[in-house]
Amino acid sequence: MTAYAALRAQLDTLTTEAFRPELADIDRLPTLEIARIMNAEDATVPAAGAGELPRIAAAVDAIAARRARGGRLVYAGAGTAGRLGVLDASECPPTFNTDPQQVVGLIAGGPGAMVKAVEGAEDSAELAAADLTALGLTADDSVIGISASGRTPYAIGAVDFARSRGALTVGLSCNAGSALAAAAEHGIEVVVGPELLTGSTRLKAGTAQKLVLNLISTVTMIRLGKTYGNLMVDVRASNEKLRARSRRIVALATGAPDAEIEAALTATGGEVKDAILVILGGVDGPTAAALLATAGGHLRAALAEAR
Repeated sequence: MTAYAALRAQLDTLTTEAFRPELADIDRLPTLEIARIMNAEDATVPAAGAGELPRIAAAVDAIAARRARGGRLVYAGAGTAGRLGVLDASECPPTFNTDPQQVVGLIAGGPGAMVKAVEGAEDSAELAAADLTALGLTADDSVIGISASGRTPYAIGAVDFARSRGALTVGLSCNAGSALAAAAEHGIEVVVGPELLTGSTRLKAGTAQKLVLNLISTVTMIRLGKTYGNLMVDVRASNEKLRARSRRIVALATGAPDAEIEAALTATGGEVKDAILVILGGVDGPTAAALLATAGGHLRAALAEAR
């Protein structure tokens, strides 16, 4: 059997690659009908992920524990999966004021693969090991391998290398019994079924992976004290919209008038969390910073100490 024949036989076993004969004439349908079919397909994704919530929660608790002691969160994938990891990582600094080096997205083929396919990159487990070596991976880090098929060598290679270095590992796939989930300590398999377009895993599988990454990063940050209730109190005010949002967050948290909010933000160098502590805790800016440092950045704990 040739290498291509063996790979084809493997793909034939994957749910994400299955052909749906009932959609064989979809190109003949009116545009609105195609849109309705696709919308109905997308609506099934959250339910497919619901059964994985206990495994996702266990992974989040393990990741948060390592992040709390300085470990990094690293996503590794190829193609759509890799791009989704890079996207989630890139949104953490403005949303949660994390250091860009603390949540990292690796895509097979490097940054250029974000916008243009790098042929063959996904087939190299060695490339994943090299990329993680370049990061100086440690046992405090957490690595999430992402692959719709669950067989991508780059993603599996990342997980295998990470485990060999004592790092925490998560395997996110959209096929049951995947090699990726089996390789990781925490296997997450969101089985969304065959795609509208056969094998086009940028569709339901991509949506599922995005939802899971949203869950992992958001709940991890909640556990790390990056929020106060459902307010993004660690938001980085890097543009006019975010500066306005910062003031709104302080107002929602404290109910203080605008003048008091401006004074608190001025006293804390624009730090939202510190400004809330100044207002609610009745302390000055330096004291707020010190209390938050002692509390590991958890605003509720700092407030309890201030009161």
